[in-house]
Amino acid sequence: MIDYIIVGSGLAGIAFSEKALQNNKSIFVFNNQSQNSSKIAGGLYNPVILKRFSEVWKANDQLELLYPFYKNIEQKLGIKLDYKLPLLRKFYSIEEQNNWFTASDKSNLTKFLSTDLIATKWDFIPAPFYFGEVLFSGYVDTSLLVTSYKTYLIQHNAYEEETFDYSELKIYSDYIQYKNIKAKHIVFAEGFGMLSNPFFSKLPLDGTKGELLLIKAPNLNLDVIIKSSIFVLPIGIDLYKVGATYNWEDKTNTPTEAAKKELIDNLKELIQCDFEIINHYAGVRPTVKDRRPLVGTHPIYNNIHVLNGLGTRGVMLAPAMANDLFNLIENKIPLDKNIDIARIKNFVSSFHQNG
Repeated sequence: MIDYIIVGSGLAGIAFSEKALQNNKSIFVFNNQSQNSSKIAGGLYNPVILKRFSEVWKANDQLELLYPFYKNIEQKLGIKLDYKLPLLRKFYSIEEQNNWFTASDKSNLTKFLSTDLIATKWDFIPAPFYFGEVLFSGYVDTSLLVTSYKTYLIQHNAYEEETFDYSELKIYSDYIQYKNIKAKHIVFAEGFGMLSNPFFSKLPLDGTKGELLLIKAPNLNLDVIIKSSIFVLPIGIDLYKVGATYNWEDKTNTPTEAAKKELIDNLKELIQCDFEIINHYAGVRPTVKDRRPLVGTHPIYNNIHVLNGLGTRGVMLAPAMANDLFNLIENKIPLDKNIDIARIKNFVSSFHQNG
């Protein structure tokens, strides 16, 4: 018997897998590649909500876990994942500058917002009102992470690529069995695919489609992340990720011309040099209406768990949420009520009503 079956190998599944392995637990991961939001994500992490100049929920705690988590995987797999880059928010008015300085005076934001205005040093990005710099920012190469971690699991005979058949899951008081595998626990980390999961489909997961472009712009010469209505993220050899769009209606992974046009229009407003579109990606982020993750144990079955709803900030949230779920299961440490699925009263009550 193994300790954990994990369903899903995006950011959430990888984070929980890694937490379990670090604690000498045995795992087996199933993934059907139905959701690709982790693989095509921008991978940005930053501790500030730049639309409102406010702190990301529990940003400090998340950053404390983020750095050692990705560094450990880098060392284990012999790859480079974490790129620490300044993030510059372009200002469009004196009022925005003033709002920035007001925010930087707040105790929870002082360490994250530089009070030095940065003048443009890039010929092709006019910025008459300058930029503000966010500290402790960067990006994770999520595509490399997902593909490399999959290879690692395969090498350790701990991975199967197949559509998980929920009808094959047998639940007992002290273990579960899926086909020929017995495990003490199962963790569902399926992203938007959770809506097909009979144990957790009633949770309020509200997927948000995002699209981004990969462009080549030899004259841009950016060595920082630029954020305006879009982000422009340098990933080397004159290549940049440009994103992202938000669509609450379309739940497919198919790139659209409308989103492509939106991104191109916003990019042309930001930069004044030629660029070539190399690729166009789309995926559905697992978002939640109250903007908090969905973490916890099933109301009826104490060996079935969920780790989902990481939304647009999966890179930052995944290590912290995996840590919290592991501590709940293994050490009986209660979850923060903001992430615990027990907060979803109608979800919990529906199972108790149905027996």
